[in-house]
Amino acid sequence: MPLRSLCQQLQVIAGLALLGLSSTAFAQTIGQFSTGDLDGWEEKSFVGNTHYEIVDIEQGKVLHARAQGSASGMFKKVRIDLTRTPWLHWSWRVDETLTGNDERSKAGDDYPARVYVVVDGGMFFWRTQAVNYVWSSNQPLGTSWPNAFTGNAMMIAVRSGSSDTGRWVQERRNVREDLKRLFGKDITHIDAVAVMTDSDNTGQSVSASYGDIYFASE
Repeated sequence: MPLRSLCQQLQVIAGLALLGLSSTAFAQTIGQFSTGDLDGWEEKSFVGNTHYEIVDIEQGKVLHARAQGSASGMFKKVRIDLTRTPWLHWSWRVDETLTGNDERSKAGDDYPARVYVVVDGGMFFWRTQAVNYVWSSNQPLGTSWPNAFTGNAMMIAVRSGSSDTGRWVQERRNVREDLKRLFGKDITHIDAVAVMTDSDNTGQSVSASYGDIYFASE
């Protein structure tokens, strides 16, 4: 299927889903990149700066990211009630994956794309927890593992390898259930959402694009 047709179908499906939710369920928009809006999003740098910008593609506006040996993410502080809207929806496209890196090691902890949610530990910062939904370069699809730098961040390979690179993919995850499975407790709220494309450990170049992000009850 041509990329244009696929993207148009994804946009129609997403739009119909939101219209359906308006009368029967709840939805909360987090990232409206399609409108060019980055209000509330802030960049946080770990090593250098990944280049983030709103760009126009044939199907509309998206958030594009390019990392060249860098690691920074775009964060938005927003409190989400997972008892009402546990389902996280987003779309993304990866242009290429990384090569030769062990994502479970500190030296290979880079990902062409990730969307993650944060549970703030407040003054007890060591209690802060995160789930990273990653486009893995090499880990088996559906697997999960602790982040190489902290056990309080868990990684889930929702996409893996290069079979889907170069095309838009729509994702949907039940965050409440993922948090319960990974951390063993029922967490009812999250406090931030972030996207990140990074390659600081491998020193490679990688790029990805992110579509709109929202939470919904289904």
